[in-house]
Amino acid sequence: MYVPFEQLDEDARVWIYPSDTPFKASDISILEERLAAFVEQWTAHNTSLKASFIIKYRRFIVLAVDTEFNQVSGCSIDGSVRFIQQLEHDFSKVLLDKMNVTFKQGEFLVHKSILEFKILVKNNSVTPETIVFNNLVTTKSEMESHWEIPAQESWHQRYF
Repeated sequence: MYVPFEQLDEDARVWIYPSDTPFKASDISILEERLAAFVEQWTAHNTSLKASFIIKYRRFIVLAVDTEFNQVSGCSIDGSVRFIQQLEHDFSKVLLDKMNVTFKQGEFLVHKSILEFKILVKNNSVTPETIVFNNLVTTKSEMESHWEIPAQESWHQRYF
């Protein structure tokens, strides 16, 4: 069952899928319709999940589940991954490659492979103060407080 993202508890579980390129403005409404339809029917062991989504910066898809209402299962997580794979195909995006880094350069978001990111660090184009997106956060509260953070405060620090 769909609920607005802001109504989810702070402990709601989140999964963040970064896109290699921004979604076109014209695709956002289609993407939102597809996401809403998915979370509306998303279940764990044939029991509805209290779920939601948001799209941030036209680049990140965030799925969320209120685990106090119902726990997600391996099968329900697999179902969400299959759904994201279908979105990758339909929108010609890369959403599941965890070997990439998204970070801010001024007003812009940059998406690079880890190898390219390491080179940018070496060349001082990326600094410990560069804002990175820590897509490893697992709860809504972590997302709100530790998603957009300086590289020196995230797992990215190992490259400095």
